[in-house]
This record gives sequence, C-alpha cells and structure tokens, in this order.
Amino acid sequence: MREITPRKIIEMKGKERIAMITAYDYPSALIADRAGMDIIFIGDSLGMVVYGEPNTLNVTMDQMIFHTKAVAKAVKRALVLADMPFGSYEIDTDEGVRNAVRLIQAGADAVKIEGGYDHRKLVRKLVRMGIPVMGHTGLTPQRYLRLGGYRLMGETEEEIEEILRDARALEKAGAFAVVLEFTLADVAKLVTEEVSIPTIGIGAGPYVDGQVLVWHDLLGIYENTPPFVKKYADIGGMIRLALESYREEVKDGRFPAREHYWEFLDKDDFRRKAQRVLERLGEDE
Repeated sequence: MREITPRKIIEMKGKERIAMITAYDYPSALIADRAGMDIIFIGDSLGMVVYGEPNTLNVTMDQMIFHTKAVAKAVKRALVLADMPFGSYEIDTDEGVRNAVRLIQAGADAVKIEGGYDHRKLVRKLVRMGIPVMGHTGLTPQRYLRLGGYRLMGETEEEIEEILRDARALEKAGAFAVVLEFTLADVAKLVTEEVSIPTIGIGAGPYVDGQVLVWHDLLGIYENTPPFVKKYADIGGMIRLALESYREEVKDGRFPAREHYWEFLDKDDFRRKAQRVLERLGEDE
C-alpha cells in the first residue's frame, strides 16, 4: 500500500493543504511522486493534452486503463487517482461498478467521478465495495455541452445550490474528497465550510483544502492555458530551443562530436577484419 491513502487525505482537511497534479505516463508520475505530491491523478484531460482532442468526451476506458497502469508502476508514495471517462458510469450503476473495478485492477488507489447528487447511488455502492471515490462538481467538463461551454460556475443561486447539493450528496455517500472546478471562490469557500471532506480546487480560489493542476499547463508545455493556471516553468519553450539546437548541429555536422562515438583504436586491425567480411560476403553472392 502506498503511503498516502484516502483516509490520510481526509485527515489533512483543516491541517495541511493537499497538493494534487495530473500525470499520464511513467516518467511524469515518477517525477511527481519524488516531488512529494499527495495525489497523482490520471485525468481524462489526457484526451486533450496527450491525444489532441478538442474535449474529453472521446476518451475511452481502454485509454484510461493503459495510462493508469503506466502511472501506477512509477508511484511509491502518493495516492494514485484515476478518472472515470465519459460514458463509463452514466448508463447504469452496474456498468459503473465494472469500470471502476477495471481501474483499480490497473493500479489505481481510487477513482474520480464527475457529478455528485446524480451519482450518489454509484458512489455509495463503490465505497461499500471498498473502492474509494472522489467526486467532482462546479464546472464538469464531461457536461460542457449542457453547460454551454467551459465557463465560470456559481454565479446564480441555482448553480450555488447545485454545487452545494452535489458536495453534500458525495459526503453522505462516502466520497473521501470533492473537486471544485472553475467555481467562484466565495462558493468554493462555502462548500469547504459546509462539508467534512476535503475540497480540491482547480480555478476555485484559495479557500479550499487543496489544489490540482494539469501537468502540461503547470509546466508550460503548450502556449495556451486556462486563465486560472500559473505556469511554474516554460518547458515547452525549453524543449523547442533544445530541438532547434539539435537540428542545427546535425545540419552543420557538429553532432555527433568526438565524445559521442567510438572507433577502432587499431585502424589496421579494422581494415583486416573489414576485408575478410567483404570477401566472405562476395563469396555468398
């Protein structure tokens, strides 16, 4: 069992802020774990940042399982959380259970489900089976078509009520935490105060119990990022400069330099061996 468990995440509420980051492959997860992240999350955002999809709706269970296996192999300390992709749990509870089990068997310690009140029965059943669940309310990207796009949530009484109802339903069903995405900070603060489980924000302000960001956004892999993201590095720019330098050195013959390859020290020995090889190959023809 990894050091960080759902129980430890719950115990962190009000005592220590929770640091959560996405990762989609072995090397990224290895670095994130060594950096001391509390939760490493295989999000369905991989559809957009890894596969170039315009949204998360085309992500499949097979893709989630593939990436979960890679991440789980790397992580020794952090809690490994896997997303339930669109269509994997909405049709009926039994299908949701089967797909959650597949993610746990792939190496996840817990699963995340978008929505709250609508899926309280599934959350309750999974928790009773022993599968920890994190919920997700506020902006739910899998429902962006209904929401009218990726927009700030919590401006109306109806939205505040829905977000709070979701969080309370998740708490009652046994979820160990809930993500609040792209939600007004005042609303996120209200939810954080009203539920006993940790709230983890992404674009939801400072009054929550923890924060999550997407790997590619935080590291500046792409030029365009959501407005709530802080870029902690410009890795995309660094990679581009490195590749440009490599291309230039290949073009003008500077790479490989002498320290990057090996030769026969005895050239006469090489010529004798090469001559014998050429003679044998000539005989074969």
